[in-house]
Amino acid sequence: MVKKELSETEIAESIPDLWQPLTQEQREFLAQNFTIQKYKKNETIYCEGETPMHLMCLLSGKVKIYKEGVGGRSQIIRVLKTKEYFAYRAYFAEGNFVTAASAFEPCTICLIPMPAIMKLVKANAELALFFIRQLSIDLGISDERTVNLTQKHIRGRLAESLLFLKETYGLEEDESTLSIYLSREDLANLSNMTTSNAIRTLSNFATEKLITIDGRKIKIIDEEKLKKISKIG
Repeated sequence: MVKKELSETEIAESIPDLWQPLTQEQREFLAQNFTIQKYKKNETIYCEGETPMHLMCLLSGKVKIYKEGVGGRSQIIRVLKTKEYFAYRAYFAEGNFVTAASAFEPCTICLIPMPAIMKLVKANAELALFFIRQLSIDLGISDERTVNLTQKHIRGRLAESLLFLKETYGLEEDESTLSIYLSREDLANLSNMTTSNAIRTLSNFATEKLITIDGRKIKIIDEEKLKKISKIG
């Protein structure tokens, strides 16, 4: 792990939510405990069962949080976008990671030792409220996805995943192509279905002119119909 020296301005731009509520003394302390790490495409960031050591913030790239399921099939729990914090819940819960994380594509992540975060949280009520708020938001999203992935039919789950990817990562300059290129396996793992079902359902969506497919590129043609399919499940 390489320590990269950044100015306070650069750190403030990298982690504005953590930086803003801190006093100058706390900012100086945080700057001394701020580490940058780069990961290659498909590289593991942390593994299930490991002891959490750092709060992480995704500065660039895309990351998936996943869990190995029955028969070795992965379930993607969530995907992360820039400036999103992760890997800290297990430390607050005094347990090990119950998920794993890896890079969808080359990414840059900042790491801050959790003992340093705990010191700041104990001294700064506004920072503590930030983490309470963030964990509450994540729990709400998790609850909603649990219901959707277990009660919706295959078409509804895949439609929801495509819309979820659009909301998370946005679209390319053509304003219709998803700005993330997932393998069929990853798309299936995100949608809680087998890879063969994901391939077949994608093909059906393309036949119905809801999307077009070019390799891993997916272009959304009829978003309103996808929303309707997702809603009715």
